[in-house]
Amino acid sequence: MYSGILNEIVTMAKKNKKKIVLPESSDIRVLKAANIIAKENIADIILIGKEKEIENVATKNNFIMEKNIEIIDVENYSKKDEYVDMLYNLRKDKGVTLQKAQELLKDYVYFATMMVKAKDADGMVSGAIHSTADTLRPALQIIKAKPGIKTVSAFFLMETPKKELGSNGVFIFADCGLVEFPTEEQSYDITKASVESFKALVKNDKPRVAMLSYSTKGSAKNENIDKVINVTNRIKSENIDFDIDGELQLDAAIIKEVAELKAPNSTVAGRANILIFPDLQAGNIGYKLVQRFGDALALGPITQGLNMPVNDLSRGCSVDDIVGAVAITALQAQEK
Repeated sequence: MYSGILNEIVTMAKKNKKKIVLPESSDIRVLKAANIIAKENIADIILIGKEKEIENVATKNNFIMEKNIEIIDVENYSKKDEYVDMLYNLRKDKGVTLQKAQELLKDYVYFATMMVKAKDADGMVSGAIHSTADTLRPALQIIKAKPGIKTVSAFFLMETPKKELGSNGVFIFADCGLVEFPTEEQSYDITKASVESFKALVKNDKPRVAMLSYSTKGSAKNENIDKVINVTNRIKSENIDFDIDGELQLDAAIIKEVAELKAPNSTVAGRANILIFPDLQAGNIGYKLVQRFGDALALGPITQGLNMPVNDLSRGCSVDDIVGAVAITALQAQEK
């Protein structure tokens, strides 16, 4: 059913199954994806909602929910009061009262996020019917960033049919979804998180990071290029187990023949498999160009830098997109 990198991710997810919570149980795509995931043993699925309503949606669409899917009714859940206390204690410094915490946890996305925080689930996927802000706001408030990382960002896992590029056709593009104009500190965080994401998802290759620009090795000069160079040099000065270089133009980063002309001494040029874009405009346009003109698979946006995995879907997502997002979230959870 799956091919390429997605098949590898699904296979790895099955080897160490994780529990993923889906709060959007009113959406037929989510229910169909939950059934596929449960049937294929990709992850253990929790749906937030009322069992009768979920069954009615399934019946109207001519299928039966798998028996090994757990359904949690927020109103009757045994840990509801415990979650209210947890949320209150986490957010009271921000003005959240006990009553406000009770109200917030009536929202299925907040409730699912609290399940992840309490380690009653290993990760969450939402966004089929919620905006990115409504999906990620609870995660940023409750789960927060990993120690040492101040910036939560997003990447796309890209796979091109041109297997000579990247890691057998596979790349990570970042940030293509969250941070609009990253500072040097944010670019540093995005880069380090992208390396960890690569290690979690691609097991048969070493991360090689290209810090992208419209300049290669001094062919142009301005403060934006200086920022790329500064971040590159900072990371190079650390004790790292991956290769990084910049500033590099896109063709120098991924095409061997161009790399030999423009950056012949680089350990990354011509072989990059992680592309760090200078800002959100470049990243978002870049991934869509590759997806649409290059017939590449684009999985994402996948959130990185959080303490526990929470991922956002496009509201135009397909059932297969949801299955892929859950498999990636389960794999991220294995790294915790």
